[in-house]
Amino acid sequence: MEAIKLNNLSLEEYLKVELETNTKYEYHDGSIYLMAGGTLNHGYICGNVFAEIRSSLREKGSNCRAINSEIKVHIQSKNCYLYPDTMIVCGEVEKSENEPNSITNPKVIVEVLSKSTANYDRGDKFYLYRQLDSLEEYILIDQDRAQIDTHKRQGDLWKLSRISGIDNELEIEILGIKVKLEEIYQDIEFV
Repeated sequence: MEAIKLNNLSLEEYLKVELETNTKYEYHDGSIYLMAGGTLNHGYICGNVFAEIRSSLREKGSNCRAINSEIKVHIQSKNCYLYPDTMIVCGEVEKSENEPNSITNPKVIVEVLSKSTANYDRGDKFYLYRQLDSLEEYILIDQDRAQIDTHKRQGDLWKLSRISGIDNELEIEILGIKVKLEEIYQDIEFV
């Protein structure tokens, strides 16, 4: 998460700042954090994973839909608004009553890791996402190598699994779909 931070803002002030500046900020119970710009690899992976999941869901005739990083998720119990790289909602989209352009019921959240956000995505952000009763899978995609970690909810616990190698597939069990890593990592130049 970018270090630029403002404190003690009401929700209304936060929403006004986003609207007036046309800039995305995460909101953490009174503090806002400017969303950092991404790398080219980050942009490619986000686009690829969104497109592949969306396409797979359409082919299946699923009632689930992929949502890109322009939409916030509201974690009511922690008074937070966050921007996942991709999230999937199944059935009816439940909107936050305080902010109609944010949702409260994703089944799957995907984050693309970068050097500056990896610890946050694996730690504090994952803690916040776990407060969502609807969330069943949390997927972390490494942008520097073909490696994906998936956290699956099993009751009160989360089971971690990892896949590595461009020839493997990411299985999103709750959605009943598989996505080839070669599609997720299309156009990526590993350093």
